[in-house]
Amino acid sequence: MNTLITHTFRLCSRLGLFIFAFPLAAYGLPASSNVPGGVALVPLASTSSSKPQTWLGEQPVLVTADNNLWVAVVGLSLDTAPGSHELRVKIGDETKTQQFTVNPKNYPEQRLTLKDKSKVELSPADLARAEREIAVIKELKRRWRAAEDNDLAFITPVKGQLASRFGLRRFFNGEPRSPHAGLDVAVARGTPIQASAPGVVIAVDDYFFNGKTVFIDHGNGLITMYCHLDRFDVQTGQAVSKGQQLGLSGQTGRATGPHLHWSVILNGAMVDPELFVQP
Repeated sequence: MNTLITHTFRLCSRLGLFIFAFPLAAYGLPASSNVPGGVALVPLASTSSSKPQTWLGEQPVLVTADNNLWVAVVGLSLDTAPGSHELRVKIGDETKTQQFTVNPKNYPEQRLTLKDKSKVELSPADLARAEREIAVIKELKRRWRAAEDNDLAFITPVKGQLASRFGLRRFFNGEPRSPHAGLDVAVARGTPIQASAPGVVIAVDDYFFNGKTVFIDHGNGLITMYCHLDRFDVQTGQAVSKGQQLGLSGQTGRATGPHLHWSVILNGAMVDPELFVQP
């Protein structure tokens, strides 16, 4: 269990701050990383057996139980400013704030060369298409579906060579672009891609940048995205189990070679998927 949470649990136990009526978390927690692009695990001292409701700004935040302690699992976007931040926490009829700190982090650079310059220097038609799709994806990322609990111990969707880590500041043909908001795993075209956790498919589509992509809603603001597929094996609205095949890897969209781009979205923020994979 996370050291901070263990310490807080022991302290609260000595002070008699909670009753032992919480459900025990069966699926673990992601690694704690209070940096932009990371996940903050914020203990919520509460005597209530009912799960607290928590928000970061206006976005609801996932709350789970870990060894009789309620914990907010907070996704921190890459543009989160270092410093003090606060959650709004509602417990019963009482609303309060909970402070936590975000530390700075500098990510390395990655420079890529694309032979297809149309993926870098967009035509007016491609730009219009990309902007429409970005708006759709933005809404998917903010989706909230209440669920009883979450399986937070993810499996990797495919085994292969890690080609690009999360958070890299990327340059395509020398031009700066958005930081890399996922993991790239280099695999041969046609390699089966699996769901990292159980959930519901909320989108299956072919996007200009991401290529053929599957979105899975795992509940409580936790979503995964699987990009550059060659083939789909699921459809929108379908419930999937952990390890179920979603499709086959490919090189669709903006890609320099066949690979899987895997992203994890938490309360609307793109976060480091490696934090969810148990060692």
